[in-house]
Amino acid sequence: MTAEFVEPAYGRRSLADVVPAVAQALGVATTPPPSGLALPPAAAYVVLLVDGLGARLLERYAHAAPYLSGLLGDSGGAGTAGVPSTTATSLTSLGTGLAPGAHGLVGFTARVPGTGRLLNHLAWDADVDPLEWQPHPTAFGTLAAAGVFVTVVNKREFRTSGLSVASMRGAEYVGADRTGERIAAAVTASAQRPSLTYLYDSDLDWTGHKLGVASSAWLQQLAMIDAEAEQLREALPADRRLVVVADHGMVDSPEASRVDVDRHDELLDGVALLGGEARFRHLYCRTGAVDDVLATWRDVLGERADVLSRDEAIRRGWFGPVDAAVVPRLGDVLVAARGDAGIFSSERFAYETTLVGLHGSLTADEMLIPILVD
Repeated sequence: MTAEFVEPAYGRRSLADVVPAVAQALGVATTPPPSGLALPPAAAYVVLLVDGLGARLLERYAHAAPYLSGLLGDSGGAGTAGVPSTTATSLTSLGTGLAPGAHGLVGFTARVPGTGRLLNHLAWDADVDPLEWQPHPTAFGTLAAAGVFVTVVNKREFRTSGLSVASMRGAEYVGADRTGERIAAAVTASAQRPSLTYLYDSDLDWTGHKLGVASSAWLQQLAMIDAEAEQLREALPADRRLVVVADHGMVDSPEASRVDVDRHDELLDGVALLGGEARFRHLYCRTGAVDDVLATWRDVLGERADVLSRDEAIRRGWFGPVDAAVVPRLGDVLVAARGDAGIFSSERFAYETTLVGLHGSLTADEMLIPILVD
């Protein structure tokens, strides 16, 4: 069954390797460059991350994105997200240059060790210090300390969020809520030498979650993203390189493929806390219950998911090397959905049941990301 999953390419061609590759291209590398991602030398790089733009989706719907799809053949192939293939984990891998097992944002939600509660890495909790939760220097900050002008262009509301502090501290932050603002800010910031400018666009992901990647609205949004990327390229002088990446792809999960754990009492036996998200669940078990939980979930879900113990997932390399402080944030049992399955809890995570498009697991549609260079 594992052959159907795409394993993360940490150290070779993963999202965590993009900034180290940019550093190498700028001539100021501070860490060993990735083995599978070499970027052309330039004095200024602009990195645009499109949330939810999986490589398989871009290939499938190339007609809606002629500019971006036209770069597919010239960019050396797809890269991978980390595990789980979800926004908070991926954005932190990009900003820190670290795999999830090191930076510690191991899912949409994860247990705060020593407590019976979850941390939502997008919303964050005021009593969780992002500097303690993610104590490593960011790749952005390391480049800035080495003399690179590093700028993050993102929505104003995200400036002081826990996720921004954890993943992007050390860069200058420019608030920009609209496409024109983002492009103008990128042109200005990239005039510095040497420089790295990072832009983020979340609209495609939001559309996919609410309406699905098979919807006409998603295709329209993809066309708008394509136009934005082309406008950005045209606004940048020729000596500035543009790299377009994504944090993950997405799959639509129909009602018939969904499992609601609250309708299967046996799935909750021995589970003290349910975390993660519908495509990648963290199960935090009661003392002594791990083996029973593993057996029950494997029996009930069958081929709809891979159900692994924490140690099995770590040995498989899903999270890269795992820091000791991060281990208890991972579920005692991990559930990675296959196909278009989704593992829901209508009582605990009611909002998730309203979503059409999902991500988090290791299928090619979720894991493979474009790394496009122009």
